[in-house]
Amino acid sequence: MSGETFVTIYCGSAEDVPPRFLSDAARIGALFANKGISLITGAGRTGLMGAVARGALEAGGKVRGIIPQFMVERGWQHTGLSELDIVPDMHTRKQKMAGSSVACVALPGGIGTFEELCEVITWRQLGLFHGNIVIYNCEDYYRPLLDMFEAAIKAGTMKPDHALLYEVAESPEQVVEMALREPVEQIFSPKF
Repeated sequence: MSGETFVTIYCGSAEDVPPRFLSDAARIGALFANKGISLITGAGRTGLMGAVARGALEAGGKVRGIIPQFMVERGWQHTGLSELDIVPDMHTRKQKMAGSSVACVALPGGIGTFEELCEVITWRQLGLFHGNIVIYNCEDYYRPLLDMFEAAIKAGTMKPDHALLYEVAESPEQVVEMALREPVEQIFSPKF
């Protein structure tokens, strides 16, 4: 799958979620596939992770899953992906997911998704990741986290320009448009 353009999707694998989360994840997968963009996911077969992969694959797209060995041993992997990359641990998984992508998109998810999102935002701030970061605020799911970011800016623990490190999308179409636009040059210089 070399020479392709990849977008990483962070999202949950829980199945008991609002139906719109699943349908929008599948729609996002299809929209990227229709533009010839390949996806990278955490290779889970259930929840939004399974839905986004299914949407892309059914639209003729490609999905590369990156999953740690211990998750394969538990049988959590999606077996119908275009490519399955089994890595030794979570740290390697996250580095490979972001390192291969022109953008990272966070759909609704749990603590693992929050951690991946915050880490890639930090990497962008530090100049370690140069792509776009999109938060899909489906049904206002991310409002508490976005409010926390705003509270951090108000408190002075986060600089105001750090809000430029990511964009917030309100529809599947916006997710794709924001992810694929030309990234803003690195304008952040960490001062310690």
